[in-house]
Amino acid sequence: MGRKIGFIPAAARLGDPEREMPLLIFMAEAGFSLDEITDRINNCVRARGRALVVAGEGLDLGSLGDARDGFGHLVYSATQTSAAQLLVNHLNQKGLPARGVARYNIPGTGQRNQAIMASTVDINEAYQLGQHAVQIALKSGGGFMATLVRQPDEHYRVTYGRVALEQMANSERSFPSKWLTDSRTDVTDEFIQYAKPLIGADYPSVSLVAGLPRFACLDTIYAEQKLEPYIPTN
Repeated sequence: MGRKIGFIPAAARLGDPEREMPLLIFMAEAGFSLDEITDRINNCVRARGRALVVAGEGLDLGSLGDARDGFGHLVYSATQTSAAQLLVNHLNQKGLPARGVARYNIPGTGQRNQAIMASTVDINEAYQLGQHAVQIALKSGGGFMATLVRQPDEHYRVTYGRVALEQMANSERSFPSKWLTDSRTDVTDEFIQYAKPLIGADYPSVSLVAGLPRFACLDTIYAEQKLEPYIPTN
């Protein structure tokens, strides 16, 4: 997940802050080619006997049969061949300097639908941000996006604001190069300090009904239509 921005693959380092595992993190911002990634992985296997690889979406691995949305943006994980599958196929075709084969797992769907995996910090901030967005709409009308801004305090704290949509459309924040190590396959301790407060200190509380998660059951209530019917142009 995360499209082509490196924050989510970088967060894998939070699971091993002491760097005990043979972990390699590849993100688009590092600028590796497919052959360079293969060489780095094989070097790790030779040195450590194995390699755990986190590959971010958006790595430049060649054509995947790109699919695009109505805005012309790449739709990741919606092509005939995933980046993970292409990388694993390439590793197994070139050969690994150890017994066994490369395997992959794509956690994207699980990240989206397993409430127990959510960050308690994110749950709280999302709720507060939604409340703030409603207040913006009531006071200022449309044309704005609610924002969450981290404050430069010693202890983690955020404030909520707004920004005009024109400033945000098609903008993106890349992973800062200063948080990449010299190897470009790992992240610095400064990133760990930045990211650690975001994941929360415990699992969220998930209510169960008859042994299953409590699913939302919404009433179908339609607002009165005020605009002309929407006719897609594309």
